[in-house]
Parts: sequence; structure tokens; C-alpha cells
Amino acid sequence: MSRLSVSTSASELDPEQWEDLARRIQPNVFLHPAALKAVHDAGFAKVLTLLAYDESVTPRRLVGVWAFQIKTLLPLIAALLVAPAYDYAFLSCPLIDPALRSEVIEAFFAAIAKQGRLPKVLRLSYLDGGNETYAAILKALGNGRKGLTLAARERPIAFKDCGMKRSGSTRKKLRQDWNRLSALGTVEIVNDRDPERVSEAFEVFLAMEAASWKGANGTALLSKAKDAAFTRRLIGDLAAAGSASVAAMRLNGRPIACQVLLYSGTTAYTWKTAFDSEFAHYSPGSVLVDRITEQLFASGAIESIEACSPEGGFMTRLFTGRRPTVDLLVKLDDKPSFSFALAALADIARRQAKRWRDAVRSWAQHSRLKPPAAQPTH
Repeated sequence: MSRLSVSTSASELDPEQWEDLARRIQPNVFLHPAALKAVHDAGFAKVLTLLAYDESVTPRRLVGVWAFQIKTLLPLIAALLVAPAYDYAFLSCPLIDPALRSEVIEAFFAAIAKQGRLPKVLRLSYLDGGNETYAAILKALGNGRKGLTLAARERPIAFKDCGMKRSGSTRKKLRQDWNRLSALGTVEIVNDRDPERVSEAFEVFLAMEAASWKGANGTALLSKAKDAAFTRRLIGDLAAAGSASVAAMRLNGRPIACQVLLYSGTTAYTWKTAFDSEFAHYSPGSVLVDRITEQLFASGAIESIEACSPEGGFMTRLFTGRRPTVDLLVKLDDKPSFSFALAALADIARRQAKRWRDAVRSWAQHSRLKPPAAQPTH
């Protein structure tokens, strides 16, 4: 029988133990030791890392990893534990040994509940709703614990043998765009995994993103010095661990689109995309993702490719597979919780604001496309 212990010392997370655990499950690249260390060293977020060990074997074995950001809603009044543990991470599922899912979830919840200084409300975004770990989390609710589903959506995913559009108008347009680009010169797809080359390619991506509409809107990574510094460290450290690369599409040697990719086990994630607006008419971002998907599957090392965009974006037109994704609010005790109520209300307000924003954008787009009314003649 297993004896579990839970540590909150992030420095204990050994990369070799993590890799051993990751080989036994569907891993979460955003919980990679290199990623969590980058967050800590950069001071990018206040992170709580939970490590579960099986003490019944010698040496003890790592059987669970979960990380949260400690976030304040109202100073001294309301706080949450939020997963993913930092911005630019898009999965919140813990890594748990399949043989001990329920036991480790119980141990994690108990460890949080016992520490008086920690918030007892968890906001879990981007949970893999099809994962058995998600089922174990739901099973652990009750007995004073409460769960509230805030949102459910589907994220695009492609598998080696299915999940890619092989025919239809999307496939036809991708072929046409590739042929039109090829008519302009030599088009090549480069995805160098050497860490130094990855860092160089990431700088190209950053500049390309900053020159796009994201730069104009102030949402590009280079728009905030802290975000740029952190993501440079994040991608650089993950690349050194073999878990990140930047694929580029070049026309006559000139980069016209970049796709930042993350890797965990046999899964690749399309983290961020940028393209040169001069070539927007050729859909270079979509063409690049389509071509790099073929390359990754042909390599034999990748079995699935998942979009990181919470709303799917243009990946919904390329990938036909879907991964159920859930946002869940959890309260770990039976006491009335202002934090739980406030977080639920904030989520409702956020979703309503998004609906209003989308409605305004749709109206504005419709108004631009609508022909002007005919003027009376005299």
C-alpha cells in the first residue's frame, strides 16, 4: 500500500524524477521543471508547487506535480489559488501517476486545506475534460468540498492518423496559398531544435509579432518588458530541455511566418503564431501550421498536436479533432467563502463583457460591409 507525502518545496522538483513521471502519463509541458524554475527566477508569478511522493518505496518516487499561482482578489479579504500557475500557460491538469490518481488528488486537497495561510478556493482553467485526472478531481468533491463549472469549450487537436482536414475548401485554399507563395520564390519550412537556433528564431518571432496588429494593440510580448524577458527565459530553458522550438516559413530566405511549438512526450502544442502582414493575403500562418504538422507527424516522435488558443482560433479550420476543456471553481471546505462567491461573480461579469465586446465588433464589421443607403435624386 502506498504512503503519500506532499511537499511544497519547488526546489525538490528533480528533472529526472519529473521525466520518469511524465513517461507514465499524458504530461503537461507547462509544469516542466525548466518552466517552473523560469517563473521563479524571473519573479513572474507567486507560485505554489505541490509535489506528491510515494514513501512506500525506496528511494521515494515522485507520483504527482501541481502548481498554482497565489492571486489576490481583494487585499486581506479574498484570494485564490489559480491554475495554470502563470500567464502564457494553457493547461492546468496536474501530473499524477495513473495508479494513484484519486489518492494523490486527495493528498493535494488535504495539504492545501491544512495550511492556514493558503486560500481554500481554487480556480482551475483549461482542465482537460477528457482526462481521467479530471474525473478524479470531480470524484474528490463532496464531503464539504464544492465545485462549480464556470465554462466548457472544445480545443482543436490533431492526431497522427486523424484530426486533419484532408479535403474540402480549407484544404483547397491551403494548396492554393502554398502554390502562390511558391510562385514568388523558394519557400522552405525550418524547425531547428538546437537551443541556440531556437533563441535566435524566437527573436524573429518577437519582432514579427510586435510589427503585427498585436503590437499596435499593445498585446505583443515585446509590448511589456517583463513579459518579453520571462518568455525569452521560458522558451530558452524549455528549448535547452528539448521541449520548445520555433518553426519558420521562409520565402527566398526571408521569414514570413513563425510558429512557437512546445513539446511534452509525444504531444506538441502550438503556443503562439506570428506572420508578416505583407503576406497576409497568402495566409502564411495557416500554411505554416499545416506544413509543420505534416513534418512533425512524419518524424515519428509526435502522435498529437494541440492548439493552445483557448478559443481555438484558425486552428478550428485545420484540425477536426476536439479536446473538451473545462474551467472549474473549487472550494475545499464547508465554510461560507467570500472568495468563492466573488470569483464566480467575476467570471460571470467577464463572460458578459466578452459577449458585449463580440457583439460590438460584429455590429461594427456589419456596418462596414453594409452598402450606403441610396441618396434621393431631384
